Amino acid sequence: MSQDKRPLPLSGVRVLDISQVMAGPYACMLLGDLGADVIKVEPPGTGDQTRGSMGFKMKGADSLGFLNMNRNKRSITLDLKTEAGKQVLKTLAQDADILVENYRPGALRRLGLGYDVLKDINPRLVYTSISGFGQTGPWADRPGFDLMAQAMSGVMSVTGYPDSPPVKAGVPVADIGCALFAIYATLAAYIGAKNTGQGQYVDAALFDTAMAFSVWDTCDWWGTGKPPQPLGTSNKMTAPYQAMACADGHFVMGANNQKLWVQLCKLMNREELVEDPRFTTISQRLAHRAELQEELEKSFRAHGKDYWVETLLANGIPAGPILSYPEAFGSEHAKVRGMRMEIDHPVEGKVPNIGFAVKLSGTPQQVRRHPPLLGEHTEEVLAEAGLDGARIAQLREEGAFGS
Repeated sequence: MSQDKRPLPLSGVRVLDISQVMAGPYACMLLGDLGADVIKVEPPGTGDQTRGSMGFKMKGADSLGFLNMNRNKRSITLDLKTEAGKQVLKTLAQDADILVENYRPGALRRLGLGYDVLKDINPRLVYTSISGFGQTGPWADRPGFDLMAQAMSGVMSVTGYPDSPPVKAGVPVADIGCALFAIYATLAAYIGAKNTGQGQYVDAALFDTAMAFSVWDTCDWWGTGKPPQPLGTSNKMTAPYQAMACADGHFVMGANNQKLWVQLCKLMNREELVEDPRFTTISQRLAHRAELQEELEKSFRAHGKDYWVETLLANGIPAGPILSYPEAFGSEHAKVRGMRMEIDHPVEGKVPNIGFAVKLSGTPQQVRRHPPLLGEHTEEVLAEAGLDGARIAQLREEGAFGS
């Protein structure tokens, strides 16, 4: 696809990113990828906690995790516990369109930097708070982490295998999911502010996100009155639809409707299974899931996973290998989809980054800025806000940027 000459969709949008670790920084990176000017406001000294503590450390001060969630941003340092630091943030808020923060609920309000204060400075500001459990309710003050959200939302109750110890999802579904929910709501509020001149407060929570992801499981419980249980790789709505053992390991497959089920049985020369009263309908196959798996794996063990994936796909039955991350990123498909890219960094040189998860035809996302060094753009951003050198020096003396 050819790129036209339109600016990126969020070009001209100013975002204040007052967040750390994962959900907030990831959300703001997505805005930056779409063209927003994202100013990352970091505490002096260590900056974002993940600079030094998330994943593999590069040769510089920053972790690879930080470098994968903070591209397309500029960094300034502010000590928000000082009056000078608060004043700088209020100055920046005057021209901001969006502010994203993930402090403990009420923390910024107690500092005099809550939505109630900043909306008077800038009525069109969209102020987005990301937290573990939201701004209201008896759990609001609890520290918010992905693991706790998965556990307390019900997600862990359906993850893993029957009778196994508790298992979380292998990736941080509450963190990343909350980032996505927060951004869709933030952009909707931003569009509304463009139309009305009035911003609003967005309250996004990891707990709420994890519960929203449970739509199938919750409907199953509401419909049957029975809490859903973990099923491993199986699906509670249809069968067979899961990982299957074969001669050299496992693969996944899904004959998840009656037509595909009949096709699978014919392909495996197991037509007798079509007439077997345990397996004639989806409901029966679900009721006899373990026996169904046992019967199918008798046939699947005759060949290896590559054979079965290729054979099933050639006959219109969904199937796929179970890949490690090196295998997934090394696949030709991931290469064509651009799911690994490299970013030039002033300290690290070439830094690997996960590619853009969605593709825009006319204005594709761009890496315009490397993940910033701590405080790299402090003076640049303040100068743009109209502060001259003398005023910046005075603020420095007053501790706005740390000691």
